[in-house]
Amino acid sequence: MTGKITLVTGGARSGKSNYAETLAKNSGRKVAYLATAIPFDEGMKDRIKKHRQSRPKVWTTYEGYKNLYEMIPKIKEGHEVILLDCVTIMVTNLMFEEDVNWDEIDHENIDEMEKKIKEQIIKLIEAIRENKIWCIMVTNELGMGIVPGNRISRIFRDIAGRMNQIIAKEADEVYFTVSGIPMQLK
Repeated sequence: MTGKITLVTGGARSGKSNYAETLAKNSGRKVAYLATAIPFDEGMKDRIKKHRQSRPKVWTTYEGYKNLYEMIPKIKEGHEVILLDCVTIMVTNLMFEEDVNWDEIDHENIDEMEKKIKEQIIKLIEAIRENKIWCIMVTNELGMGIVPGNRISRIFRDIAGRMNQIIAKEADEVYFTVSGIPMQLK
């Protein structure tokens, strides 16, 4: 048996986290919640608080956004399911580790940044498979809106979109949520 990957995607407030939590709850297995958000302002602190309140108290919470593949063997010791929420915030945090002028960054440096993020995603997928654990990943669908007006948003959308494609290709199941309704794509 290899690890299983389920990707749950959708737009902002589409119900993707709720659906991912339902999948994890209904599994009847020991669940670890892997949170990638950093509480950098009051809005994010409130969002994290609400997410904590919505999930079962018996779930173990792990926090991080970088080198998550290193955490998988430890998490696997006491859990059968990982709910990772969310890939897009992970990508954001990895992007902002770079000290760059977003208006002046050249394509070569953008490509190098994306390469580093892609390595993180690929190693995470490999760790899930090697450790034979079910990972439910939540991510935002970013490609259905207008082209963002500023450069940093376009860079983020492009990198996050390509990371979503990598995960979706490797995933065993992919769900798309709209207005709280999940639809299985794969």
